[in-house]
Amino acid sequence: MRKWMLVSMALLLSISFSSSVFAANKAKVPSSVLDISKDNTYPNPTQDLPYLQPSEFAKSLIETSKIQIDNPDLIRLLNESSVSDNQLSIGYRATIYLGQWALNYESNETAVNWEYQKINTNFFDNRGGKSSIQIHYKQESQKQIKGGLTAHIPDEEDVKKMMLIKAMKKTSLPLSFQTIIGTGTKKDQVYNIPAKRLGYLNAYAPAVNEKGKVTYGEVYLVLKGNKRKIVVKNVTSQGIGAWIPVQDHASFGFTVSEQPR
Repeated sequence: MRKWMLVSMALLLSISFSSSVFAANKAKVPSSVLDISKDNTYPNPTQDLPYLQPSEFAKSLIETSKIQIDNPDLIRLLNESSVSDNQLSIGYRATIYLGQWALNYESNETAVNWEYQKINTNFFDNRGGKSSIQIHYKQESQKQIKGGLTAHIPDEEDVKKMMLIKAMKKTSLPLSFQTIIGTGTKKDQVYNIPAKRLGYLNAYAPAVNEKGKVTYGEVYLVLKGNKRKIVVKNVTSQGIGAWIPVQDHASFGFTVSEQPR
């Protein structure tokens, strides 16, 4: 539907498309959380911020809107658009419907759960031993950690991009809605299991819990003579949350006991 609208607009106006949860504010990483990006046997792609710098034309339009516009896809659409001043006479008027969009996301709360999902357990029974035994982390099987929105809402992919942008800026953590820990991934840190004890080294994938609200609206391009502006109508807001895994990081918890757990 949006593509059809854009084609019609082009023809009409010659518009060319040349466990513990911590409040996160530049999140402080606990000592129990290790960066495994260089050790991960599965090469996760780097997740860059999906943010586009508005062109001069797009910026001039966005500044005319009374509703903030942050949607990267809408910004991309405006970046690829142009209107020739020569084709707009003094008495020319037109209103072009660009569709309904998720316009912006406002973050209300950002927190990190460093033990979002258990991914591995390394275990050794030293109850028959006479001296301490050392173990270290080694991923026994590949694990895929997925995040996502906490509810189904319109324009989910657009909303996820905007939430990802806000969460990455607030925490300075490498975030992605999906990350994978490969089999055989390991770290050199050692953990000592005393004699007559069992040792458990549990590994967890951390994730950010992002909460806020998304604003929707119908976007119109209004042309009047040689002036143009963005008008947003039928504005609505909706609360939304998301879990966003921290990429290539693992949180470790080591315990010893006399009896199996």
